[in-house]
Amino acid sequence: MTQQFRIETDSMGEVKVPTIALYQAQTQRANDNFHFSQHKMPIAFIQALAYIKQTAAITNAQLGLLEGDIAAAISDAAQSIIDGHHLDHFPIDVFQTGSGTSSNMNANEVIATLASTQLGTIVNPNDHVNMGQSSNDVIPTAIQVSSALSIQHNLLPALEHLIKSLENKRQQVGQQVKTGRTHLMDAMPITFDQELGGWQYQIEHAKQAIEHSVKAVQALAQGGTAVGTGINADPRFASAFADNLAQVTRSDFSVSDNFFFSLSSQDAIVALSGALKTNAVAIMKIANDLRWMNSGPLAGIGEIELQGLQPGSSIMPGKVNPVIPEAAAMAAAQVMGNDTTITIAGQSGNFQLNVMLPVVAHNILESIELLSNSATALADQAIDSFKVREDNLKQVLDKNPILVTALNPVIGYLKAANIAKKAYAEGRAIIDIAEQETDLDREVLERLLNPAKLTQGGLAE
Repeated sequence: MTQQFRIETDSMGEVKVPTIALYQAQTQRANDNFHFSQHKMPIAFIQALAYIKQTAAITNAQLGLLEGDIAAAISDAAQSIIDGHHLDHFPIDVFQTGSGTSSNMNANEVIATLASTQLGTIVNPNDHVNMGQSSNDVIPTAIQVSSALSIQHNLLPALEHLIKSLENKRQQVGQQVKTGRTHLMDAMPITFDQELGGWQYQIEHAKQAIEHSVKAVQALAQGGTAVGTGINADPRFASAFADNLAQVTRSDFSVSDNFFFSLSSQDAIVALSGALKTNAVAIMKIANDLRWMNSGPLAGIGEIELQGLQPGSSIMPGKVNPVIPEAAAMAAAQVMGNDTTITIAGQSGNFQLNVMLPVVAHNILESIELLSNSATALADQAIDSFKVREDNLKQVLDKNPILVTALNPVIGYLKAANIAKKAYAEGRAIIDIAEQETDLDREVLERLLNPAKLTQGGLAE
């Protein structure tokens, strides 16, 4: 089918635009120029742009700068995008002009077209939809708004869900004693409550860091306009805009204390990305521990059995793999890579503007999405459903020569080391060798070498 076109005009002249497109000339030029990837700007970012345009129109109308009917039409058009409509009219590649001007104009043009249709009169993308704004403050603000809302609505609830999953599992299996491991080698015993408690604290720690970092992200660039001076924006605009947006989104948005900081740097997002990387480290640690603990079922550690979700091999019948921890570990690796990209992009604040804004938006939002989904998947498809293999735990624990550590204060390190070596060499329980090699009677040894008691720490009594 032959595509139909119309002619649109901008400051550079005429350009052919598909007849069905809601965007206009500047979006088309960008769409013609940028073919670097298959990545389009994230939906959350586009919806943040719509929030900005809606709030700006409402604010300018309140300040007496924009006619009420035009502001209402812009607001309605923006709301339709927020609600998930017309998203296929945002075609621009992530790898575009570093200010994100193309994406800002894309939003301006789509919203102007929708508003014009509603009003039956022309709503101008620049003069009306972009009133009191510049791409240079809109795009940083869109990064901030989309990141803050994605964390508020997706990531923090997902992390809390994982925390609750770990807490529930601790209550179910926490009293089970298992062999601890350092350097992947047998060490003193611990309980599942202690091991899962360490995981839980990692997630809680990461969550607190994210909550702290997002506060700086909520101090918005909007109002700085072109270079941070606020040229062409009413002096009352920035404060009123932040108040209106906070009310609409139910998020604690405020005005930046320094627009030159907010336009020329992405330091707040760099810091947030660092907190997300810490979260990714915790996710990978938990995922890898689950994989090791599930390994086997015969030739591995085999302490737990993860829920079987799908066949694990195209050639080996009956093989089942730890697919959720593997996927979560890969997602965590991607987040770590995204943080490197954001760090490099954050260095690209040249004088009054950072010029890697679109790639910052893409990576920070991908990181938030990956971590949200990883936390939920680990909770629902790994933590909640794994079973403890008590027989394997006991068999390994009874023969663990490292239990002799508890005898150090009683018989000394060297004597204990000899007992451990002999127990390992003969494949016998440590208590049997200790009874043979020391003057301690069986009752005393059972008390000193009780694995459950050893998980409580302290000195031998």
